[in-house]
Amino acid sequence: MKRLMSYLKQHMAATICAPLFKMLEATFELIVPLIVAKMIDIGIGNHDVSYILRNGALLFLLGFIGLAASITAQYFAAKVATSTSTMMRNDLYEHIQTLSWKQIDSIGTSTLITRMTSDINTVQNGVNMFLRLFLRSPFVVLGAMILAFTVDVPTAVSFAIVIPVLLCIIFTIILITMPLNRNVQAQLDKILRKTRENLLGVRVVRAFNQQKRETDTFDHETDLLYKKQIHVGKISALLNPMTYVVINLGIVAILWIGGGRVNTGALTQGSITALVNYMTQILTELVKLANLIILLSRAIASMNRVDDVFRMQNTRVDGTDAFLEGTDGASINFDHVTFAYQEGASPALEDITFHAPAGTTLGIIGGTGSGKSTLVNLLPRFYNPDNGTVSINGKDVREIREKDLRSHIGLVPQKAVLFQGTLRDNMKWGNEEASDEQIYKALDIAQAREFVDQKSEGLDLPIEQEGRNLSGGQKQRLTIARAVVRNPQVLILDDSASALDFATDAKLRKAIHSEISRRTVILVSQRVSTIRSADQILVLDDGRLAGSGNHYELLKNCGIYRDICASQMTPEEIASDLKGGEQ
Repeated sequence: MKRLMSYLKQHMAATICAPLFKMLEATFELIVPLIVAKMIDIGIGNHDVSYILRNGALLFLLGFIGLAASITAQYFAAKVATSTSTMMRNDLYEHIQTLSWKQIDSIGTSTLITRMTSDINTVQNGVNMFLRLFLRSPFVVLGAMILAFTVDVPTAVSFAIVIPVLLCIIFTIILITMPLNRNVQAQLDKILRKTRENLLGVRVVRAFNQQKRETDTFDHETDLLYKKQIHVGKISALLNPMTYVVINLGIVAILWIGGGRVNTGALTQGSITALVNYMTQILTELVKLANLIILLSRAIASMNRVDDVFRMQNTRVDGTDAFLEGTDGASINFDHVTFAYQEGASPALEDITFHAPAGTTLGIIGGTGSGKSTLVNLLPRFYNPDNGTVSINGKDVREIREKDLRSHIGLVPQKAVLFQGTLRDNMKWGNEEASDEQIYKALDIAQAREFVDQKSEGLDLPIEQEGRNLSGGQKQRLTIARAVVRNPQVLILDDSASALDFATDAKLRKAIHSEISRRTVILVSQRVSTIRSADQILVLDDGRLAGSGNHYELLKNCGIYRDICASQMTPEEIASDLKGGEQ
């Protein structure tokens, strides 16, 4: 709640004005029954038409002023609520950018999306209704009871009985439904996770004809949500009938007691009408208050869920040193590095030690899940090793400012990620100052120039969200070009040519070797052809370093590498490589 108050303080005037204007509206509303009572007792009782018209005009004026006050209050409340949600959403997005990959992995993408959308929208609605009703409803209830006692004390005793009974009913239902509403929100989270997973993997679902299975699973989850919502709804539905029964009993008591007092001349007919109106006002406001409290309970739960993300702080300390640039790229050193994604889990990398001199090409190969991508993700410090050190140019990456470190590393991830905009916009992610000439050169190196020229739009080629208007190979080549535009000290290609044919892959490697000189290049692949010409090759097996050396040395000394080669090369090619290495 402290965080929410910090946003409200930024619009303090509007935050104060909204409930004050609502109370002004409520004041006029409380005066109306007294005027109506006089119209009945004096105007109708004495057949004084002019008195009725004057008081009718007064009611119209009070109604108009009350309407203006209500509109003004709703304007201020909506302004505060909208501004609060906008600032909170912007701050949450900015905060998420500071979290480590490990923290984002633990929270989950779908959960973060829910926090930024559904939860913040619920907070916005809560703030809006809170400013409009948190003073108005109690003010009307209390004011109506006080004015009822000024009209007639014996008859107004029923108010003192009805109001506590109503409050007991309302708060009992609220206390029961609040935890149930939290369960509903948690189930909604599960449905959103399932929806996101299914939509992202829709091609796989259809490829394996699993539409019915996924539909049944989704139906099961939505059915659980339906049952939980119906259960909460049934309990909440008791609110209106129970409160109306109590209020109507209160009205019966007013008419019973008041009717007797009218017969004795101690009370007028207009006063009875005023008391009934006050009882009705109390009913309306208590129902509003009950709905407000239910909405606030959801808003508070959502605010706590949003605050849980805000409370997550990146425990990693940013380095303070600048990146040490080399003339021939950057040297890379792993010294007994061990890393696990979750505390207590099996290590994804275990005791990895190697050295890659500056300006060399390092190949990394291994089976699926062997830790290839994990290893290269430690270089830009997306994750910190649990043990050991990762150094670039002799300096621990934890001592280098992350912005400087990553600005000198060009990473092409396994999954090609492009953003909506033009081709030029996407290329300038690598270098904001890049000229068209530099971009075209990067496209040439990445073997993307040919299909870009065929599109005829040049660098103004529109890129749809996630690059949906491009093939897998085209997206991969553009992400490689984006990294090349940066002209990095270290270029990491993390299995980024998997969608390319062998001829294009060969041209790409040849262009990188000839055009990107004096740079350290890391090639991660499951293709022997991609990494065989590397100066040094690392063979990973289940997170461990199974071998290190060039192609010939590994063929001769590393059984795992030899098995990989045997699955992709003919015996004649292997024999030729062994013979060539000996020579």
